Amino acid sequence: MQIRINRYAAFAWGTLLLNIFVILWGAFVRATGSGAGCGSHWPSCNGEVIPWSAQTATLIEFTHRITSGLALIAVVILLVWALRSYPKGHVVRLGAKLSLGFLVLEALLGAGLVLFELVAYNDSGTRAVVGALHLVNTFLLLSVLTLTAWWASGGQPVQWRGQGWLGWAIWAGFVAILFLGASGAVTALGDTLFPATSLIEGLREKFSPTAHFLVRLRLYHPILAIVVGAYLISIAHLFNFYRSTPATRQLTRGLTGLYVIQLFVGAFNVVLLAPIWLQLIHLLLADLVLIVFVLFMAAAFAQRISQGEPIRRAVSLAG
Repeated sequence: MQIRINRYAAFAWGTLLLNIFVILWGAFVRATGSGAGCGSHWPSCNGEVIPWSAQTATLIEFTHRITSGLALIAVVILLVWALRSYPKGHVVRLGAKLSLGFLVLEALLGAGLVLFELVAYNDSGTRAVVGALHLVNTFLLLSVLTLTAWWASGGQPVQWRGQGWLGWAIWAGFVAILFLGASGAVTALGDTLFPATSLIEGLREKFSPTAHFLVRLRLYHPILAIVVGAYLISIAHLFNFYRSTPATRQLTRGLTGLYVIQLFVGAFNVVLLAPIWLQLIHLLLADLVLIVFVLFMAAAFAQRISQGEPIRRAVSLAG
């Protein structure tokens, strides 16, 4: 596929980058306990449009709201531009519409966290569930923004149907990334609310039956990350064995490299007791892994995979 970066495509990729920044700043809000910086007010901040005499936590939270507003404006422009530049039924239009839909849902979930006071040092199960759903929606938003930019850059429309068992296996990988992201959101919340003072203490608390559920759940995320990573890399290589293309080969190499780095960063995150700066790097790498896998899916699903092709491929190799 030949990449063509026109003005719309450049704006679409820029909108994706802006949303990544907003996501990272949102994680900074959570990690610093600044989620209640504007009180339980939304969209106002402590009852004011602009909090002139703001504390540090308020400035951090208010900055997140400003950047979120800029992201909303960018996605609205993305949609209007798509409607004016692409014909009816074009996939770029679809991607832009879905982007706005998921971003609106993202804003509503964020507002719900504030209005129901599921922020700061709230350690309830409700906050954990809503936080996990928030992360899943965030990943879906990044996915459709990625596809919009990809299609605007010359990527072929995908063929979701008729992909065979290998197509379902790739879809399972995407669902696994969403589940892993939700697990990471819960784990990060536990790191924020119940920070360990040492590595030994942290390990002991994870196995303690009396520890808070957020602490005990931290045990499973690293295990899940290893299992999901092995599956993603395996299924990408399996696809290239059957239906290799230059794009899928390159994206598989990128996925493999990023995931290995992510596992090392995750290990350091545990050993160093989850400092905020390393949490942000960990989340950034998670976003990049998702984006690369979505691009891999787009490249793989741009062509039909027949049910019998893997068998024919194996026979031809054996012959």
